[in-house]
Amino acid sequence: MDTAVDSDPDGRWKQLAVLSVAMVLSMAPWFSTAAVLPQLREAWGFGRVAGSWLTIAVQIGFVLGALGSALTNLADRIAPRRLILIGATIAAAANVMPAVLDAYGPTLVARLVTGAALAAVYPPAMKAMSTWFRVERGLALGAMVGALTIGSGLPHLVNGVGGAGWRWVLVVTSAATFIGGVVADRLGTDGPYTYPVAPFEPRAVRDAFANRRVRLATLGYFGHMWELYAMWAWFGAFYVDVLTADGYTNPARRGSLVAAAVIGIGGIGSLWAGRVSDRWSREVAAGVPMIVSGSVALGIGFLSSSSPLLVAVLGLIWGISVVADSAQFSTIVTEAADQRYVGTSLTVQLASGFVLTVATIFFVPVIRDAWGWGVAFAFLAPGPLIGALAMKALDKDRRQESARSDVVAAR
Repeated sequence: MDTAVDSDPDGRWKQLAVLSVAMVLSMAPWFSTAAVLPQLREAWGFGRVAGSWLTIAVQIGFVLGALGSALTNLADRIAPRRLILIGATIAAAANVMPAVLDAYGPTLVARLVTGAALAAVYPPAMKAMSTWFRVERGLALGAMVGALTIGSGLPHLVNGVGGAGWRWVLVVTSAATFIGGVVADRLGTDGPYTYPVAPFEPRAVRDAFANRRVRLATLGYFGHMWELYAMWAWFGAFYVDVLTADGYTNPARRGSLVAAAVIGIGGIGSLWAGRVSDRWSREVAAGVPMIVSGSVALGIGFLSSSSPLLVAVLGLIWGISVVADSAQFSTIVTEAADQRYVGTSLTVQLASGFVLTVATIFFVPVIRDAWGWGVAFAFLAPGPLIGALAMKALDKDRRQESARSDVVAAR
């Protein structure tokens, strides 16, 4: 695709708003069981590690769904908005099933299906938004990740406001995701920068990593994912412990509200990084937040017996920075990958990153039980450090390429 354009087309902001609303609603099921974990543990009598598997199942399901989509090039063969509707509908049905089944084992399977279905929502939404933006693509995809972030915090908000029962949280989040799919399909339209419809090509998965820029962006994404979902999954439980140690009554409800704020505020960071990436560079917009989030991860867990207000403030800083970089890895892929297989390349990147989240979500409570929250959260810090180094290498490559282009132009 020709990228020599001065401005993006009219109608782009309306479509950004439509798809952002769709993402806020559609991604609500992701942490629906994590938001009500204390209630589920009381109702079904399982332990902390078993509870982690309810979130891990979503991650594994997402990976399996994304790999299936990538291997069949599904994201490049079905219109993105229609694929979002299909995925959201299946996710809504699977997410509400625990309220009907009322048992741990079947719920684990339902969470796996929920994750697989959401793999047909997130990557296609990123591709759909890219058809409207080139000049301000970093900002647009940052807004999309910001919407995903707010949607991920929605179950905590539903649970915290009024102390809703766990079945009600599942019903509300399922309704939200279905409505989100309808919004994307019925109110959204494709932009002028459409991608070619690609034939089935198994080698597209392998070729996605043949490009050095895609490889470095994916390495940065790995570091980002090492930290992100474990932080999102366990910050609420961590803050409940902070409140309990300080003698608060009803810590679960207060913890849910603070967790909703910490996750949701990441939308601000995503918008900031998107603007910086368009005006400065994708690499700086991704690298700086990772340095900040990794620094917070190193220390916040050791403050579990400190003032809840101090921990909440640090949590908000962590929430802003931990997801700010996310969209920029996808933005780089949409620009650097083979344009026929952008959807497949995005899906491969996302699937690979989500594999790492299985390990960190599982080990954080294990480490917490052995050595406390300080060590458990510090365990996440190497990820963003590695990601920041990958962005530094990518920035160096970009500067060298720019210098070579200047030399050629001077001749």
